[in-house]
Amino acid sequence: MEQPMAGGVTGGAGGTWSDRFEQGLHPFIEQFNASIGFDLTLLQEDLDGSIAHARMLAACGVIAEAEADQLAEGLETIRREAAEGQFNPGLADEDVHFAVERRLIALLGPVGKKLHTGRSRNDQVGTDLRLWLRRRLDEVDGDLHRLQQALFRQADQHRDTMIPGYTHLQRAQPLCLAHHLLAYVEMLQRDRERLRDVRRRVNICPLGAAALAGTPVPIDRRHTAAALGFEAVYANSLDAVSDRDFCVEFSAAASLVMAHLSRLSEEVIAWASEEFGFVRLTDRCATGSSLMPQKKNPDVPELVRGKCGRVFGHLQGLLTMIKGLPLAYNKDFQEDKEALFDAFRTMRDCVEATAILFEEGLEFRVERLNQAVEEDFSNATDVADYLVGRGVPFREAYQLVGAVVRRCLEQNCLLRDLDLEAWKELHPAFGADLHDALAPRAVVAARRSEGGTGFDRVGEQLQLWSTRLK
Repeated sequence: MEQPMAGGVTGGAGGTWSDRFEQGLHPFIEQFNASIGFDLTLLQEDLDGSIAHARMLAACGVIAEAEADQLAEGLETIRREAAEGQFNPGLADEDVHFAVERRLIALLGPVGKKLHTGRSRNDQVGTDLRLWLRRRLDEVDGDLHRLQQALFRQADQHRDTMIPGYTHLQRAQPLCLAHHLLAYVEMLQRDRERLRDVRRRVNICPLGAAALAGTPVPIDRRHTAAALGFEAVYANSLDAVSDRDFCVEFSAAASLVMAHLSRLSEEVIAWASEEFGFVRLTDRCATGSSLMPQKKNPDVPELVRGKCGRVFGHLQGLLTMIKGLPLAYNKDFQEDKEALFDAFRTMRDCVEATAILFEEGLEFRVERLNQAVEEDFSNATDVADYLVGRGVPFREAYQLVGAVVRRCLEQNCLLRDLDLEAWKELHPAFGADLHDALAPRAVVAARRSEGGTGFDRVGEQLQLWSTRLK
């Protein structure tokens, strides 16, 4: 007669780990050792992987088809129990894998003990993590697409609106607002491409590597890989169980997403201030002050900016965790899950929050934006370009315009305030068309080089993105 495992699968609850051990774990060490508090997140993936493993064992003649059917039915029972809130493993189960195995044995008896044939928790958890991340990568691609669409709609609405462009946070040249917003659409497209590239390397199956060296059990690794939708299997069993590159790579790609969101958030925060006044926050995405009744605070972009550091921290933590690990599996890998789960959840929440912000949380103040481009010297470069078009060497033109700007600052006026005679005194090349050329709309329209802010070029990009984002 088969004897039940001491203390369950793990040896918890006062039992020993196995007959190899004489004492159970110290209660604190049992708690310190356990990951059940967070890796239950992998339950669905663990069940999927286990069903595929059982079917493969039967296909290879390792267990009977009837036993595989029983195992699969038992695993689906656990899935239903979890959905109904009736699967609640405790500390003694240690992790999701042992929790499932313990419940399966309780449901099926000795047949349940056959599930772990030809595999280890080492290749099992690697498979679960990849299945979990693959599914989430597919989900977040849709979220990033939604944010791109929100930005595109704002850009399309403001294809004729202008906004000051900045370098060093100093007024530089006027821009088409749509051009500015489309820059973020481009960034997000690179983010989507990076995450799709990560998915390719996530989609490799470690199952069958067992603990580190493979298994003498006559298994078919490609059978389980195909059943789970993996494109390939790991060629080296040591690499299969010790690879966490994909966690780091995802965290790096997620960090870039967050960096882009943080840059956009920083701009929205500035734009919403009284000093800029470029956007008006709606009640849908802002709160007030507990003391100052006049205030409307940019909560969403501030939170996104703050959470950026959180994702960056997870990347650094993962890199530090793996850097000194010898082959193959080490308990250190338990630290990958919370970092991975939180990095994904934080990034996805921030993407959705930013999408909502641009869908219904802010309005561009067109009149203020148009006013802003009239208030500075951001058309100075165009004066130089005007002279270049009339045969004046650029550096000579640059120096002349610099002197003109200095004179205007001394006289507290703008370039547009100088009459034609004053311009002709500076250089005979200036003509009657100068003031028209210096108008902000003309300045923007003139930037017709490929990728530039000219209204015609921006219109082309809007047309392109309207097709790409369908």
